[in-house]
Amino acid sequence: MLRNRHTSQNPRLASLLKRAYVSLLFVVGALILVVPMSAQSFETAGPITGNILGTVVDTSDDPIPGAKVVLQGPAGDPLTAVTKDDGSFALEQAPTGVAYQITVTAEGFADWNSSIAVEPGQNKTLPEIKLRILAVQRAVTVSYSSKEVATQQLHVEEQQRVLRVVPNIYVVYEPHPEPLTTSMKFHLAYKSLTNPFFFGRTAAWAGMAQARNDPSEWHQGAEGYGKRLGAGFADAVTGSLISNAILPSLLHQDPRYFYQGTGTKKSRALHAMLAPIVCKGDNGAWQPNYSQWGGSLIGYSLSTAYYPASSRTATHVFQTFGIDMGLHVVGSLAQEFILGKFTSRGKH
Repeated sequence: MLRNRHTSQNPRLASLLKRAYVSLLFVVGALILVVPMSAQSFETAGPITGNILGTVVDTSDDPIPGAKVVLQGPAGDPLTAVTKDDGSFALEQAPTGVAYQITVTAEGFADWNSSIAVEPGQNKTLPEIKLRILAVQRAVTVSYSSKEVATQQLHVEEQQRVLRVVPNIYVVYEPHPEPLTTSMKFHLAYKSLTNPFFFGRTAAWAGMAQARNDPSEWHQGAEGYGKRLGAGFADAVTGSLISNAILPSLLHQDPRYFYQGTGTKKSRALHAMLAPIVCKGDNGAWQPNYSQWGGSLIGYSLSTAYYPASSRTATHVFQTFGIDMGLHVVGSLAQEFILGKFTSRGKH
């Protein structure tokens, strides 16, 4: 009976042992799976960023404060830092496993850049970063001022003297003259009317008219000479202002004689004889000399206000105009062939 009881208990024990074995296998298998995962979780919990440290200096090893340092990855916003007074900087918590481009910029210096990578938990110190001084490039703009050149040329003309004494300012020897402005035309007229030789010449003309007793209504003596002298000054002032300043300014014409100096004598003579008839405009083109014609006619027309009755006729005005044009031709020929040889040139 005891034997039967022992026999009936064996199957039950075997079943328990089998269950215990299966449970043990399950526990061991679970441990095998859990332990690596726990280890992996532990590793993952470790640091996944790094820091980048460095110093920025110039080529003389002096620190550069205020330089901007930019760390740019393939995606996302860049990390930035600004160097301190000692040139140092720190880029903290830079994600690892990324290829970065680091750029350093500073005013007055050339940019510096390099590729860089950082490991987890690493405090990566870069070699000293040296920035080169940026070469300064200055653009120089050269502008041509016609007015400034004309001013310099006019200054030269004002120094021109025949035999180093007599002013000869209405002649252009410059091969490439610039046009005169309105103020320059009036300035030349003023200079010509205020030099001592103008007064001497006018006085001489009055003496010649006195010798011819022209006009006869003024007779001889000091009174007659005074009238002729006053009329001469009035003629010269009105003629010069109208012919050389007012009309040239209004009509944009140049009142000066342009010395040719080269070519055949025939071409030079023709150039001189045409000067009272043809003049240069402020645009550089040759054109009818309306300023000279108009100035002479207007001036002599105004003179009828103070000359005696015999000199107030239209015939007398046009006769005087013709004489004036002839004198201008003679004066231009003298400038071209004679006075040019004796005129001292000014210097710029």
